[in-house]
Amino acid sequence: MHAKKQKFWLIAVIIVVVAVSVLLLNWDKGRIASLSPTSFFEPSPACVVPQMVSSQDQNRNGVPDSLDIVRGAREEVMQGTVYDASYYQGYPPEGRGACTDVIWRAFTAAGYNLKEMVDDDIRRSPAAYGETGKHPDPNIDFRRVGNLQVFLARYAQELTTDIKPNDVNNLTNWQPGDIVIFGGRLEHIGVISDRRGRDGVPLMIHNSGPTASEDQYWLTNWPTPISHHFRFIDLDSDYSV
Repeated sequence: MHAKKQKFWLIAVIIVVVAVSVLLLNWDKGRIASLSPTSFFEPSPACVVPQMVSSQDQNRNGVPDSLDIVRGAREEVMQGTVYDASYYQGYPPEGRGACTDVIWRAFTAAGYNLKEMVDDDIRRSPAAYGETGKHPDPNIDFRRVGNLQVFLARYAQELTTDIKPNDVNNLTNWQPGDIVIFGGRLEHIGVISDRRGRDGVPLMIHNSGPTASEDQYWLTNWPTPISHHFRFIDLDSDYSV
């Protein structure tokens, strides 16, 4: 008799537990159904940064110079230019080059002979270039980060080196065709792209090996900090796309 009572109460407890579980499950389903299906995983809205370009068109091809610089740099990525910092007589061969070779090739695409401009400036103002000015070598001077830094500091606009993701006011300072230089023991140089990540931070076109690339990661994660941010081509405040 005692065993039968125990069995009865055990069955009753199980029935109550099941009933309560069903009620709670139905309540949760109703609550979940009232929520947006994507409410848990919906990404934050993309940071939209106004793109400004130059109305200047040095090579008269109908494309603003700043965008021509980007396109010239991107060509290095598209053809898979292999990293090669070797010394060459004159220019390195097509399909090979270092980070600085992305720069002069990008300028060439916009109608500017960067090698000629750098060599001429070294001849005119050797003291500004330190040891290079004392012992110039036209075969390599235009392919050194330090020399390009001096040249751009003399003839380009210098801008902020701070990059603040999702901050439109800050990121508007970073526009296509700008040149960014990283200082310290791992000198490096690249071109700011006309493409951006969802956080508004632009991509950088550069060659750090094994081939030229266009990415956002190295702009904010290069082992040494950004030392300079230059704009060689003036942008018009009312000329945006």
